[in-house]
Amino acid sequence: MTKVGILRTGEPPAHLIPRFGHYDDMFRALLGDEFQVTNYDVVAGEWPKQPEEQDAWLVTGSRAGVYDKLPWIGPLKNFLREAKGKARLVGICFGHQIMAEAFGGRVEKSARGWGAGLHRYRIFETATWMDGDADVSIPVSHQDQIVTQPPHSRVLARSDFSPFGILAYDDQPAISFQSHPEFDPAYAKALVEARRDFLPDSDAAIASLGEPNDCERVAGWMRKFLSART
Repeated sequence: MTKVGILRTGEPPAHLIPRFGHYDDMFRALLGDEFQVTNYDVVAGEWPKQPEEQDAWLVTGSRAGVYDKLPWIGPLKNFLREAKGKARLVGICFGHQIMAEAFGGRVEKSARGWGAGLHRYRIFETATWMDGDADVSIPVSHQDQIVTQPPHSRVLARSDFSPFGILAYDDQPAISFQSHPEFDPAYAKALVEARRDFLPDSDAAIASLGEPNDCERVAGWMRKFLSART
């Protein structure tokens, strides 16, 4: 059984946790029973002893920005660099961004503003762990974006809003997604409601989340990537 360590870098809004759980709970549900999952709350100082402790590491989303002066941001970048080539890496939203920063890219608060709701990504390259080149529609919730692509990475999918929507790295087994395949539509809608005061076009974002999504398809991609032995 593949061992996956979840590096939890944030929490849902407190009032949503009783209904939807923590981010690691969402990923456990997304990945299913074929993986042995261990949670590490890095914000609280829970760190792995070494990268080889797990077969793979998954970095969650966060309300923090990779540029924030928080005591766990630098150590997380260092851990990702130490894990390079020693374990598979998957990054989601903030995880996507901090992997990019750790490996030579750059992330900023986007001039495009907030992205929320269901976004469609155009597939430009099909990796071995993917199941075809059809576009995917996945929930998003982010204001920061990668602005400089990290070296040794390829853009597999993009949207007009997010030019670096899915990345794969050529020099290590690592992939990352700007979107949130772990978000149940009900949670994504509740999150927009919780942020309505500062999210533009909240009604449109909520309406979009009622449309069909490809979360399970992307979850299959992640399972196949995490289970690979080469």
